[in-house]
Amino acid sequence: MKHPLLVMLGLVSSLSLGMVAADAPLNTLTAAEQKAGWKLLFDGKSLKGWSNFKSQSVKPGWQVKDGTLACVDPHNAGDIVTADKFGAFEMELEFKMAEGANSGIMYHVTEEGAAAWATGPEIQLEDNAKAGDPQKCGWLYGLYQPPTDPKTGKPIDSTKPAGEWNRLRVLITPQKCVHEVNGVQYVEYVIGSEDFNSRVAKSKFGKMPKFAKAESGWLAFQGDHGQVSFRNMKIRSIEKK
Repeated sequence: MKHPLLVMLGLVSSLSLGMVAADAPLNTLTAAEQKAGWKLLFDGKSLKGWSNFKSQSVKPGWQVKDGTLACVDPHNAGDIVTADKFGAFEMELEFKMAEGANSGIMYHVTEEGAAAWATGPEIQLEDNAKAGDPQKCGWLYGLYQPPTDPKTGKPIDSTKPAGEWNRLRVLITPQKCVHEVNGVQYVEYVIGSEDFNSRVAKSKFGKMPKFAKAESGWLAFQGDHGQVSFRNMKIRSIEKK
């Protein structure tokens, strides 16, 4: 069986259009990005375009703080979802984890599950140094992880310490899905492939009939396992070929 996990240590994406220059204004798009179809998920000023999963409002644990979309109180935040649905897309953003924090981003989320993760595959986010979950930052939760770094004998880890900003790029298409953290490609997979379906069947998601079945859905950002902040959140839809 062919294995679709094709990753390279140190691979920097040449496709990314949305990386932010150090002196660029936060939460903005350049004229070139707008022309290329990029849109902001967060305007830096309000919670417009967001709500909690299966709700019309946002719990107070999520706040706009210093130009970031921040989970400041994970005890009263929950998962928030975008107003728009996305099928094939490319997304870029920056995230910062508090010490020991754990979060995640789910895609193709629908209301057919009791929780967002019951339908949407999750890109794990966490403070790798002190968070307790064995699923590490940038992995596709419970399904795909990077190859072993020969220098450490552990899966590739390009994350920065808690309190520092990281960059995430995600490409989700029917032909190929890719996760990159700070310019390093972590995983590559194909939703619905023999390998993908086999991994799902062997995981806890195998008992969830609607998991990874939708071709489009909301993005969901997890807010119940620690403080996390996001900024420069942008996305562009990709037309079907």
